[in-house]
Amino acid sequence: MEPLSHDHALVAALTDVTRAAGALAQEYFRPGEKTSAPIHRKEDGSPVTEADLAVNRFLEQRLRGLLPAAGWLSEESADAPERRDGELVLVVDPIDGTRAFATGNPVWAVSVALVDRHRPVIGIVHAPALAETYVGVKDAGARLNGRAIEVSRRRSFDAEAMVGGPFGFAQRLRSAGLEFELLPKIPSLAVRVSKVAAGALDAALISANAHDWDIAACDLIVTEAGGTLRSLRGRQPLYNRVHTMHGELVAGPEVLLAQLAAADGHATAPEL
Repeated sequence: MEPLSHDHALVAALTDVTRAAGALAQEYFRPGEKTSAPIHRKEDGSPVTEADLAVNRFLEQRLRGLLPAAGWLSEESADAPERRDGELVLVVDPIDGTRAFATGNPVWAVSVALVDRHRPVIGIVHAPALAETYVGVKDAGARLNGRAIEVSRRRSFDAEAMVGGPFGFAQRLRSAGLEFELLPKIPSLAVRVSKVAAGALDAALISANAHDWDIAACDLIVTEAGGTLRSLRGRQPLYNRVHTMHGELVAGPEVLLAQLAAADGHATAPEL
């Protein structure tokens, strides 16, 4: 794919569509109250609202109109094997943080990524109820509401380091001797990682069940902000493969991720 920049027409078009999708979702959002959208249950028991489905239809129509040759992978669409036939695929979560959205919590987002040969080249996380739009462009940096952002400059963990993630994961690392403050749950994974990109969090922990649509966009955003999203063993995720689920991941500056990995090795070492 040709080199991209934040001024590239495709980046602007994808961002505009993502913002418009957020405006559509906002029509169903009720701050502090239950959504006006009917709520259903998927086969796995997780909630999906009519807003998720409406936003998904809107995004598929508009994004595929911009990139008709790209494959399509969305949390709210049936998986189509032909998505793997080409190099480009659109990876979408219409509402990341559906439970938050449905109960009036503002921490949810529309997440859109363009993936080229298994890695994202454009990533957009738009959180309309927070008035935050994160955009990452491969080799062109990351921005929040149009301003350049970068990850934390913290060099080591201590009691003031701010981490977002699941309690059990955090406790495992703390048991190995790491000190940090675990923030209250951030229900949108895309927002959690994007806040690491902006330096609002020092690091993020991600449970072993995230899918491509949860992390593809924010992966690029944190990477372009000078950080990394990877496994504790150092592997960056690859996207648009047969299986879309990932194992445990961490996000942040590499110097901090190395300390997390070292602590986890200590925490999981067999007793002698």
